[in-house]
Formats: sequence, structure tokens, C-alpha cells
Amino acid sequence: MVTGGAGFLGSHLCEALLARGDDVLCVDNFYTGDKDNLEHLLDTRHFELMRHDVTFPLYIEADQIYNLACPASPVHYQFDPVGTTKTSVHGAINMLGLAKRVKARILQASTSEVYGDPEVHPQEESYWGHTNPIGPRACYDEGKRCAETLFFDYHRQHSVEIKVARIFNTYGPRMHPNDGRVVSNFIVQALSGAPITLYGDGSQTRSFCYVDDLIAGLIALMDSEASVTGPINLGNPDEFTIRELAELVIEMTGSSSKLEFKELPTDDPRQRRPDINRAKETLDWKPTIALREGLVKTIAHFESLLRTND
Repeated sequence: MVTGGAGFLGSHLCEALLARGDDVLCVDNFYTGDKDNLEHLLDTRHFELMRHDVTFPLYIEADQIYNLACPASPVHYQFDPVGTTKTSVHGAINMLGLAKRVKARILQASTSEVYGDPEVHPQEESYWGHTNPIGPRACYDEGKRCAETLFFDYHRQHSVEIKVARIFNTYGPRMHPNDGRVVSNFIVQALSGAPITLYGDGSQTRSFCYVDDLIAGLIALMDSEASVTGPINLGNPDEFTIRELAELVIEMTGSSSKLEFKELPTDDPRQRRPDINRAKETLDWKPTIALREGLVKTIAHFESLLRTND
């Protein structure tokens, strides 16, 4: 079962699991997920789609549960911050309860946001983070931190088999064009000739992992030995400034867009780069797709999307 399976990451995960011969139940309330992401899978014999909100209990049978349900972009998770926290916390309780009842292994899609605005660089899993629990991003950051707490308490108290992945910035086809995330923002702005919006001076850094690499990491973690609980960072350790990304997108799209600088949002992290040594050693996993290669595929997706909308 994949919760949030109609979303950007979830739809790619459903696709990969089906490709290897699994039966897949996709669960989504379509708050940010999109049926169009799954259209090519709907007639697949081993695929089922269920509309359900994970903040309510669910009674099904599964042997593996990937819990990806939660809006992941600031635009979406700040629109209904109470709902975002409920999805992370109540959703975790309900999915862990299901895993406990049916004795399923369960993976939590956590996030690099648990590190907040980090004082340690790069971020390794032993770092406890530097977060603002009452800021506008806290609904997501603290919701995910609490979900991790619940996962490890269910593991210690009820012997539930858990896996916790801390996902760093991921991009690729099926990103929502208006989700406010930097890669999709820049590509859409560049293709439409609009100014490229940078916050601050653009010197803050991010690391960008192509979606196929990330999905391979999630599956490797789920299929690892029971003793491997995580948390494990999954992301690409190649680090770029936001300005470098903007200039690369302009170059690759042949855009005439200019850079436009705006005030830095509250609690926006200054730097973000995963230490993936644990993933390399434990899962034999590392990303293989460089930023330029991944952007070629992502730009092609958005070009097609914009043509369709026209």
C-alpha cells in the first residue's frame, strides 16, 4: 500500500512497484495528489486506487506500507497548517495502527526539514536539528518530527517493523507546476519568459535528487533487513546555490527570463546537503543521475504540460 500514491513521489513509487510485479493499493485523498499522475496505471491488473484520508483509520490487508501522505511544498502545507499537522501525526498513528494489526512492515517518508535551518553541514542522521516549533513552517517540520517519534515508539513498544527515510529535495516529471518548489518554479517561469524569482541573494544552497534515484532508495530501504530502521538520508549530495540552479535552467531552456530578487521567507534554511554514507553502507545506494541530466527530462515534462494547457 502507498499512501499519498497519487502525488509526485507516490505515483512514481506505484509505477516502480508494479514494474517489479507487486500488487499495489494506492490510497490518496487528492488534496494535492492528481489522478492524471496515475491515468496510465488505472487499467493495470495489479493496481487499485482508493480515495481515503489517512487522518481516519483504514482497514485493509497489506504486507508493506509506504506512508507518503502529506502535502510537501510550502504553498500547499501552509494553506491548511492544522490539516498538515493532522496528516503527519494522526496519519502516522493510523498507519502504524494498521501495520501493527496486520503485522506489516511500514516506511515513513520523512524529510530533510526535520533538520530545520541546520547548524551542521552536511546533515547526517545523528544531528537533532535546529527548528522553530512555532514558525510558519512548523506544521510540516514538527509534524514530520513527531511522526518519526511515533514510528520509533511503535517499534520499541509494539515491535512494529519500521523504516524511516529522510528525503532531501527531489525533482522530476509530475511535479505540480504551481507547488512553489524551486525546480518547478524556475522551469515554469523560464518556459513562460517570466522573471525567475529568487529569495534573498540566491546564495542559499540545496541538493537536488532526481525522482528515479529517490524511488530506488525508498524501495531499497523497505526491502532491507528488519534491523535497519533508519532514519536514513536519501538525497543527492551534490550542492548548488539557488542562483546556480536558476542560471542553469535559463541556459537549458534558452529562456530570456531575468533574475528577480525578493525577501527571504521566514525560517528558510540557508543550506541543505545530505550526508548519505549510511545509505551507501547499509543499502548500497547512491544517486546516479546528475542535475543537468535530470533537468533535461523535467523540462521536457513541463514543456509538454504547458503545450497541453495552451
